[in-house]
Amino acid sequence: MKIIKLIICLLFGLMFINAGLNKFLNYMPMEKMSEEQMKIMEAFMTIKWLMPLAGAIEILGGLLFIIPKTRALGAIIILPVMVGIVCHNIIFEPSGLPLVLTLFLINILIIADNWKKYKPMFS
Repeated sequence: MKIIKLIICLLFGLMFINAGLNKFLNYMPMEKMSEEQMKIMEAFMTIKWLMPLAGAIEILGGLLFIIPKTRALGAIIILPVMVGIVCHNIIFEPSGLPLVLTLFLINILIIADNWKKYKPMFS
């Protein structure tokens, strides 16, 4: 079971590292966006620091998610990004929901698995 968890966390982390690097290097082609999505992207690009910040968070969270000792921190760092991805897919890209919900479930399961590490924040 540890090996499966390690592989799942490795793939999850690599996906976020890849997505974060793409925000800096733009090496993956983008799908055609709807007009509403274009307006949102223009708003994001108006705020010059937002995309680099999101990319840095994705890279950092992905790296932390891969390393077992820092996985709990990585899961919490990635959680707000995952919530945004889930919301975006519910509204604009429902066809991507199966993959996104699977990733969200992995994130939630890792948070649940490390719950004892978060307890001091609530006491």
